[in-house]
Amino acid sequence: MQQGGALTDEAELAPLTDERHVVDLLKRGDRQAAGTLYAWYGDCLFREVILPRLPVRELAEDVLRDSFRLVLERIEQYHPEENKSIYFWIRRIAINRATDVWRAWQRSRRLEEAVEAETKVHGAHQAPDDGLERDERRAAIENALAQINPRYADALRLRLLDDLEREECAARLGVTVGNFDVILHRASAAFRKVYTPD
Repeated sequence: MQQGGALTDEAELAPLTDERHVVDLLKRGDRQAAGTLYAWYGDCLFREVILPRLPVRELAEDVLRDSFRLVLERIEQYHPEENKSIYFWIRRIAINRATDVWRAWQRSRRLEEAVEAETKVHGAHQAPDDGLERDERRAAIENALAQINPRYADALRLRLLDDLEREECAARLGVTVGNFDVILHRASAAFRKVYTPD
């Protein structure tokens, strides 16, 4: 009987002696051993752990890659427990990363929806003399953008002002879609600190 609920068949876990050998190789700097761990558990982590918590496939793929990167970075911190697979340690890393990315993505989506809603409201009720108000609002936005990290300002301009799709924004910034979502989240937080509309 397996612990943790993700793997239900003991045959799906590699023998502990094999795992211990791979961990020893990793701790000695053998990066090929990481490929062995990935071959054993990558698909299962993606399907059973990450994707159910992060139902945006591009982000889930980024989280899988990030999880194994973190495994490599933290392998010295891993201490095998008796009769327990390393899978459960990797699973915890993947859960934490998926949770963080999902929360950041949700916050970014909420900001986008709020900006879109405000744009629609102002567009629907625009009177002939509202042009000045719109120009003043745009100037306040540009002033705030000038005060934050230029990369963050670019992310906000591309996504919210130019209304480009996430994939196009990511391509223009030279990052993955998942990384763009993180940049956009941080950009939104920085923008809110300095944006002071009248």
